[in-house]
Amino acid sequence: MQAKHTLYQSYFDANIHLKMFEPHIAAYLKLLPPLPGIYLFKDNLGAVIYVGKAANLRNRVKSYFQKVSRLPAKTRQLVERVDKIEFVVTESEIAALILECQQIKKYRPHYNVMLKDDKSFPYIKIDVKNDWPTISITRRRYNDGAKYIGRIPSAWSARHTYDFIKKIFPLRSCNKVISGKETRPCLKFHIQRCPGPCIGAIRREEYHELVMQIVAFLEGKEELVLRELRANMQAASRSLEFEKAARLRNQIQAIEAVIASNKIPLNIRGWQDAIALARNEDLACLRIFSVRDARLIGDEHFTMDGVRDESDAYLLEIFLKQYYSSSDHIPGLILLQSQVDEPQLISEWLHLRKGSGVELRTPAKGAGLRLINMVAANARQQLEIYQARQAARPENFNILANLKAWLELPRSLRRIEAYDISNIQGTNAVGSMVVFENGIPRPALYRRFRIKSVQHPDDYAMMREMIQRRFTSREDATGKWSTLPDLVLIDGGKGHLHAAGFAMNKAGVSHVPIISIAKENEDVFQPGNAQPVPISKSSAELHLLQRIRDEAHRFAVTYHRNLRSKQSRESSLDVVAGIGPTRKKALIKRFGSVSNIKDATIEELTSVKGITTKLAISILDALA
Repeated sequence: MQAKHTLYQSYFDANIHLKMFEPHIAAYLKLLPPLPGIYLFKDNLGAVIYVGKAANLRNRVKSYFQKVSRLPAKTRQLVERVDKIEFVVTESEIAALILECQQIKKYRPHYNVMLKDDKSFPYIKIDVKNDWPTISITRRRYNDGAKYIGRIPSAWSARHTYDFIKKIFPLRSCNKVISGKETRPCLKFHIQRCPGPCIGAIRREEYHELVMQIVAFLEGKEELVLRELRANMQAASRSLEFEKAARLRNQIQAIEAVIASNKIPLNIRGWQDAIALARNEDLACLRIFSVRDARLIGDEHFTMDGVRDESDAYLLEIFLKQYYSSSDHIPGLILLQSQVDEPQLISEWLHLRKGSGVELRTPAKGAGLRLINMVAANARQQLEIYQARQAARPENFNILANLKAWLELPRSLRRIEAYDISNIQGTNAVGSMVVFENGIPRPALYRRFRIKSVQHPDDYAMMREMIQRRFTSREDATGKWSTLPDLVLIDGGKGHLHAAGFAMNKAGVSHVPIISIAKENEDVFQPGNAQPVPISKSSAELHLLQRIRDEAHRFAVTYHRNLRSKQSRESSLDVVAGIGPTRKKALIKRFGSVSNIKDATIEELTSVKGITTKLAISILDALA
């Protein structure tokens, strides 16, 4: 399946040492074999810093070293650190994908996007190889023949699930050797938390049937378990075992309550996973719902950082590889928010892991799209929670203190306001103001601006209008508008900074510090200094500024998109006094389009119910 430095020893002599920008690098790159496989980039200490796969190793690896200046910043940093390259030739792309997953899990390279905390999830463990199995919670999986069910999103969820299982499916929790000849059971038998195998109160076959019911329940096969329990309850009732029948009835009711609480308002049949993400510029939150017959049987979320230069499709592909490479349960249908770049290859790999077909689908309508939208909304909420928690950590106050010192500011940065402009060639121009307090976003304080005085493409003039309106408004305002920020952050370069500073001077708030951050090189500028502030590109301080800037950009773009959408729904008829939704609908129904209405006569228009001669004349005047 794989051959490392054997088939192509003539191409490579052990490791190739790449010295960046030296003339002989092109000659080395030509020696790469044009075959599928994986490649490992190592730094000068021999550490693996990136693992990738390729259908054609030669073309893929060469692409890193051609036109390096045009690569995204993160990839440029990677290329500059490469000192050695190793490669493994595989017999197919599928084999390369499998090997890539293994090597990423093994080395956890710095420049590969990784799911955070993918080893910390608890599992429910049932030692099914034991004659009298027990149930427990564990965070590690062993190749010991036991049944591991999970991954469970949190320790609280694991404990809650464990307690519920123990309540409705009582298994023994002791470690004693079971002989069935004990004379006295423990207290748990008397409170119906153990079936009493130690005293022979349950046969081994019945006990294992109970274990299989637990496994089926945890795997989401509640209906199968309910059918068995109902059959057993009826049999117990017929045999006049009313106490046993009552116990089974209580089990059934408890499971039905769980099913009802996990119902989602969508008509979904079968088992499918739905995966969506939410992101800012450098952080993404991915969420996965596992749904079976309109019941939510699993909900997990993961974060990825360092994703600034990565597409949504790439992040979803990374998630599929890392999540399902360690998952025991793969459904036949996986719904994705965006289509991945290699859906066929991923489907084939999942087919190999599952043993049957797996379809990747990006729904465009119906229940599937509504499910994806639901998952995406939950991902956005989780991202906001994660950001707020990160911002509230004690070290965040250190970041703010360091930023204050770096920028040589007079006051602590309790309140930071960020501003951005969004427009297309001057149309539907809008501005946004977002507020962060102690590094935490405060959406209730956000503000939106419709640009009124600028009707042509001039971002600087638009920025001046927005800033002047914001700080002039404070003079007659109380509460939210009257509070001045400790720092103003502008999304843009020196020109945007100068425009905003001019407006602040005019509004009488020149004492408020102001900076800008330019997207191209992520440089931070201050007034009166042609050179950017020397903040490290990898520093937490710059990352905080980027996060605030990105939130202002997101808020502005969302507002602008909503305005464009609203405008596209409007028609020339909307400006005619006396034409409301009912009359507009009647006109469109009669003539088919605004163009046809424009060509109609007054007599034809007045033939429509509610259209008078005066109104018909107004319509034709408006459409002329």
